[in-house]
Amino acid sequence: MRCRTCGTDIADNALICFRCGEAKTARKYEPHVAPRRRSRRLLLVLAILAALAAAAYVVHFSRS
Repeated sequence: MRCRTCGTDIADNALICFRCGEAKTARKYEPHVAPRRRSRRLLLVLAILAALAAAAYVVHFSRS
């Protein structure tokens, strides 16, 4: 059998070409793609807003 990519003679039962590394069979499984994590920027903005709200609360009630 000949490799479709580089034309090298390879064994009939070979899974990949030994010269170019091209796969000779279709993938059985697709690789797992991890879900995207939430942006840290959003978490940082929320933390800053919470800190500002807490500071405003403390300042407001300390004047009373």
